Amino acid sequence: MVQVCLNGTRGATDGAVVPLTPGELAGAAAEAVAAGATDIHVHPKTPCGRDSVSPRAVAATLDAIRARVAVPVGVTTGVWAEPDPAERLARVRAWTVLPDHASVNWHEPGAEELAAALMERGVGVEAGVWSGTDGAARFAASPLGSRVLRVLAEVTDTAGPTAVTTARALLAELGPAFGRPVLLHGEDGGAWPVLRLAVRLGLATRIGLEDTLHLPDGQRALSNAQLVSHVAHLTGRRG
Repeated sequence: MVQVCLNGTRGATDGAVVPLTPGELAGAAAEAVAAGATDIHVHPKTPCGRDSVSPRAVAATLDAIRARVAVPVGVTTGVWAEPDPAERLARVRAWTVLPDHASVNWHEPGAEELAAALMERGVGVEAGVWSGTDGAARFAASPLGSRVLRVLAEVTDTAGPTAVTTARALLAELGPAFGRPVLLHGEDGGAWPVLRLAVRLGLATRIGLEDTLHLPDGQRALSNAQLVSHVAHLTGRRG
């Protein structure tokens, strides 16, 4: 599986290629799927470009993307989109349009309650386990571990030379991960080295402007689709 992460917490200052509005995200999603992406991860935004888990923002984004593609679409529930755990939980419970899956970062406050609420609503949970946090230990002790859709193993080491070492250590921390599929990915300078490791290990992975603004050769990426195309070439798959 190759997931495309369309925008992340990036905003207008990261350049016009980063999609922010529902219409821009829908267009970027369609291009990425045509290039070979089989799953979508997106950060719905407010009109001013801030990440949001509000029912209105989530519905507008999902409706726009689903009008253009037929692959699963997931959203973030990161604490930066709503710092208060109780308010975040309330907003998720008020969603009128449901994503196929949502990422829940296991090191964040209220992760277990949020994941349980999503599961109750029939939304798949990507268990976000970040390097450099206690997320792996918390996930290993979670009664919900065997019920998540997949584990989203995120390498936060952005230095290319050491990111692969960090990735291997994170995978060792995760261990059997309740037998759930693991999606391994990196960020910025670590994005491409970790992606290549995921391919070698036969793991699912992701790429997109959330994780990196650059192609493997260091050139600035022109779109999410261009990034996905490089993964398709690497894996021998074509959109």
